Amino acid sequence: MSYLSKAADLLRQLEHSGDRRGISTVIAEKLKAGGIIHLFGCGHSSLLAQEPYYRAGGLVPVRPLVIEPLLLSQGAVQSSIAEKTNGFVHDYLAGEDIREDDVLIVISTSGRNPAPVDAALFGQEQGTYTIGLLSMEYSNGQPSRHNSGKRLEDVVEAVIDTQVPVGDAVLNEEGIAQFFAPLSSVAGTALLQDLLAKTIVSLKDMGEEPPIFMSGNLDGVEEHNRRLVERYKDRIEF
Repeated sequence: MSYLSKAADLLRQLEHSGDRRGISTVIAEKLKAGGIIHLFGCGHSSLLAQEPYYRAGGLVPVRPLVIEPLLLSQGAVQSSIAEKTNGFVHDYLAGEDIREDDVLIVISTSGRNPAPVDAALFGQEQGTYTIGLLSMEYSNGQPSRHNSGKRLEDVVEAVIDTQVPVGDAVLNEEGIAQFFAPLSSVAGTALLQDLLAKTIVSLKDMGEEPPIFMSGNLDGVEEHNRRLVERYKDRIEF
């Protein structure tokens, strides 16, 4: 089976999984009250955290929590070490404007490393609605590396399960010793965009006009986008 077939099968499987509609309603209530959505991830998960930010057709009040030592651009090995270090993110997050009416989505395929767990715990301390995006398949065989013994799913209010297999890779071939071709980015991106799309619909159902960016490659949209940037500029750096 090809990679695209594997990805398509997983996306079909995810279509009716979980309660993203219910989660989106809570997010919409937070946005209606003036909150914003923060996204946190390390390594490749940091790429997912940045993906919905300032996105044509996407929600405006979306803000990635960018901690440079956790980014691949600062060195992949260093990012991996920092993600596995208990307490590493505390000082960084202490300087972030995360409020009770906000939402924090923490992305971690395995859910076992200290940095994502610490990020979720920090969000809980602020009274923020916390969501974990992870693969629950890791929960049975991959214990926590956090000094509390807790995994990400233990410290968030809602879980979105990517259902990717342990190890992430999904293809195998005779003559190749290892499985290959990771699926977590495809599944994670699709689930995030589905959640945010449902949030847009939930806002509409609440009688709110959803704040949605239009593509800067379309003529005549500058004023629309400028107004939205102005609305959220005190909370988000665009």
